[in-house]
Amino acid sequence: MEDEKEKKRTTVTIYGQQYTVVSYEQSSHVADVAAVVDNKMREIKKMNPYLDTTRLAVLTAVNVVDEYIKLVDKLQQLENREKEENDG
Repeated sequence: MEDEKEKKRTTVTIYGQQYTVVSYEQSSHVADVAAVVDNKMREIKKMNPYLDTTRLAVLTAVNVVDEYIKLVDKLQQLENREKEENDG
């Protein structure tokens, strides 16, 4: 089927480790995501230099999901405000 996207393999480096990500997304998007994760890990490691890699990865995930939830909440508030303005 022509509409179906094909999965692509993209090799990225996160915190010194190479990973092959299989995704429908463009390689540039996967690289951008990996760069955000890498930067967040390095930021957290600077504040907590004695963290082992596993704990660092978990704290990075917690921080990224926290940011994501806050953004989703903010988007929902903006959508609700816009709906109220359009209904009112």
